[in-house]
Amino acid sequence: MRNPFRRRSALDLSPGAKVLSYVLLLGWTFVVLFPIYWLAVTSLKLPIQVNSGPVFFPFIDFQPTLENWRYIFVDLRNDTVRPYINTVVVGLSSAIIALALGSSAAYALVRFHYRPRIGLIGLFAGCVLLAAVAIGLGAPWQIVVVSALGVFLILAQTIGRRFRGRGLGNSDIAFWLISQRMLPPVAVVIPLYVLFQRVGLLDTWWALIITYVATNLPIVVWLMRDYFSTVPVELEESAAVDGASPYRIFRSIVIPVAVPGLVATFLFVLVFAWNEYLLALFLSSANAQTLPITVAAQNATRGPQWWYMSVLIMIMIVPVILMAIALERYISRGILVGAVKG
Repeated sequence: MRNPFRRRSALDLSPGAKVLSYVLLLGWTFVVLFPIYWLAVTSLKLPIQVNSGPVFFPFIDFQPTLENWRYIFVDLRNDTVRPYINTVVVGLSSAIIALALGSSAAYALVRFHYRPRIGLIGLFAGCVLLAAVAIGLGAPWQIVVVSALGVFLILAQTIGRRFRGRGLGNSDIAFWLISQRMLPPVAVVIPLYVLFQRVGLLDTWWALIITYVATNLPIVVWLMRDYFSTVPVELEESAAVDGASPYRIFRSIVIPVAVPGLVATFLFVLVFAWNEYLLALFLSSANAQTLPITVAAQNATRGPQWWYMSVLIMIMIVPVILMAIALERYISRGILVGAVKG
C-alpha cells in the first residue's frame, strides 16, 4: 500500500506540511458543512427541542419529526409554493437570458474590433434621458421608445457624421460594462420602481427578470470574455476557410468548446438571482414574491422561529447545492481554464 505521506518529488510537500494541509482542509470542511447539517437537524426538531438548548444527533439526543415540513408544505402551502415557483422561474429565466446575451457580447468583444465615437454615445445617452423624462411625465412608453429611437437614428445620420472625436475600444466597452456592477443596487432601486410602475410591470416576473438580466449581464460578459480569449483562434480560421459564417462558427465551434465556462458562469449568475433580496423587495409584493422575501417576512411577522426558517432555507439552498455537485466537473474546468490565459 502506497504511503500518502512519502515525498515523491522535489516539488512535493514534506510529511509535516501534508499533515498540516489535511488538518486545515478538514477544519475548513467542518466550517463549510456544519451550518448545513445544523439547518437539517433544526428542521427535524420541535420548537421545545430548539428552545431547550443545542442537541446535535437525531435518535440519540432527540426524536426527529417532520412536523415543521408538514407545516410549511401543507398549512402554508400557498405562502410557500408560489414564492418557490417565482424563484425558480425568475432565477432560471434571468440566468439563461443573461448567459445568452452576455456570452454573445463577450465573444464579439474578443473577436471583433469596435470604435464607437464619444459624440454618438453622448447623443444616444441624451435620447435615453429625454425618453425617461417623457415617460416620467406620463407619456405612453411605447410611443416614447419608438420616437426616441427614430430621433437618434436621424440625428446620427445628420449631425452624427460631424463627430470626429476620439473613439473608444473594446477594452473601454468591457470596462464600462463591468463598472455597472460597482453601482450599489440601493442607488437605482427607486428609479426602477418608478419605471416599472409606469409601464405596468410592477409585481410581475418580467420586472424581476429584466432587472436581474441587466444586473448580471456585466458579470457574464467579464467572465466569458476571459474564457473566449483562451479558445484557439485557429479553429475559427479553419472553419472560415471552409466557408462557415461567423454565426455558424460561434454556434458550432465556439459554444461547444466553451461549455465548461458557460456552465460555471451560469451557476454564478443563477446563485446571484436566486438569493437576491433588495430588488425583489421593492419590485414584487404578492404575485411575484420570491423565496428570500418569504423567509424575511416569516422572520419579521412571527419572530425568529428557527424550526420553520430552517425548512425554508433548506429548500432554498438544496437545489443549488445539488446542481453544483452535478455540474462540478464543468465548473472546475471552466474556472481554471478561464483563469489561465496569456
